[in-house]
Amino acid sequence: MLEKYLVTQCAPTLANLKTASLFRCLCPGRGELDAWRQALGAKGIELTVLFCDGTHALVYVYRPARLAADLARPGAARLLRPYGYTSTEPGPALDQLRRRLALGDGFPHEIGVFLGYPLWDVAGFIHHAGKNCLCVGCWKVYCNECEARRTFARLKKCTDIYTRLWQQGRSIPQLTVAA
Repeated sequence: MLEKYLVTQCAPTLANLKTASLFRCLCPGRGELDAWRQALGAKGIELTVLFCDGTHALVYVYRPARLAADLARPGAARLLRPYGYTSTEPGPALDQLRRRLALGDGFPHEIGVFLGYPLWDVAGFIHHAGKNCLCVGCWKVYCNECEARRTFARLKKCTDIYTRLWQQGRSIPQLTVAA
């Protein structure tokens, strides 16, 4: 079940073009999760469930080294602090993100930091409550529209290529770029 989501939702992460990807699916079984954790872990990618309501799961696929670098970016701690993040180390930060998701107070908009989105766009989304953006692609853009559009095109091309190769018989491990 997860294989199709990994290709269609996570190709840029598998290709090492993006820090992380996130998708919602029916709660996968522990055996399936463990098998994908092992297969992707060999390539430097981690897979974790951020939230599960008993029916659906929010699955986070990420490159730990890239996440650590994103959380260490200047301004990341300042952006995350008001939402209860006391550490920008990946483990504690992901734990706080899980707590925020479990609260059910709406979707935590700071999640863009964990997906590798530009900090100014995450901050812009929060400040403008998702309105008045310059353009919309993988995220809402509030600054540097031209660069964002180029990035969106590159990520879409990657997903298209990975989907085609997967449909032609390539496996997820074959498509995944090692860290």
